[in-house]
Amino acid sequence: MANEAPGNIGPYRLLNVVHTSQTCRIWQAYDDRNKRMVGIKTLQEKFRRNREHIGSLRREYAVGRRAGGDGVIQVLAFDTDRGTPYMAMEWFSAPNMKQRILDGTEKIAHLLQSVIEQSAKALEHFHAAGWIHRDIKPDNFLVAEDGSVKLIDFGLAMRSRGVLGKLLTRKSKVQGTKSYMAPEQIRGRSLDRRADIYSFGCTIHELVSGKPPFTGVTTNELLNKHLKATPPSLETADANVTKEFSRLVRGCLAKNPADRPKTLSDFLLELRMHGVFKIPPRPPE
Repeated sequence: MANEAPGNIGPYRLLNVVHTSQTCRIWQAYDDRNKRMVGIKTLQEKFRRNREHIGSLRREYAVGRRAGGDGVIQVLAFDTDRGTPYMAMEWFSAPNMKQRILDGTEKIAHLLQSVIEQSAKALEHFHAAGWIHRDIKPDNFLVAEDGSVKLIDFGLAMRSRGVLGKLLTRKSKVQGTKSYMAPEQIRGRSLDRRADIYSFGCTIHELVSGKPPFTGVTTNELLNKHLKATPPSLETADANVTKEFSRLVRGCLAKNPADRPKTLSDFLLELRMHGVFKIPPRPPE
């Protein structure tokens, strides 16, 4: 594994790298024992002895084992081979939602309502299993050609409790992705599932309009917009969006968690009543 060439890790035969980030790589691999394709997540070499990153990968495994299924990627195993920690998961061959956006969402506009519904159902399943994701963003939803969706990456997930799923800790370490973080997450306050709903609102806004609701030249400008700025209307970005859907997404982006949908089941009920578009887009020819 030192030269990152395909080989074997544990009982899995590595085939090729499908995604590389600053901290890890995702491999397509074959499980000879069970005769199936799997995904393998390995830490980049400089992080393989880093306790924080190993702990994050181990936590992702623990969360995925409990919360997988119903649109959430199924995690299969965690182990270390020749000094390389790795996690095995189900194989789902699809780019992430961010890549779909960069490629042009007009290509999948006819599937957007289904993609949004499936993404909401996956996150609702995750919440129902007792977890808060804390890093909901387009990068963490895989979207296949037929519009099917998988929620991934549970490295920042934390256990929740109670009706609204408040975190066990009174204050949370400020972690997440700045373009999608809820105001209470930015302030390091205790969180419940409505922080994920805010991030989900940012994600859906970007999926429909092509850009996140808030941008900034500096980090402080971006974070201040999350804390204070009025969310833009999706109707302005796309005249075909229903006013009810635009209002629903803006509700997810409310500064006060009490003003957001309480659950994603509530979000789905409104979505199905009113739809995303006034005129359903046709598949591209």
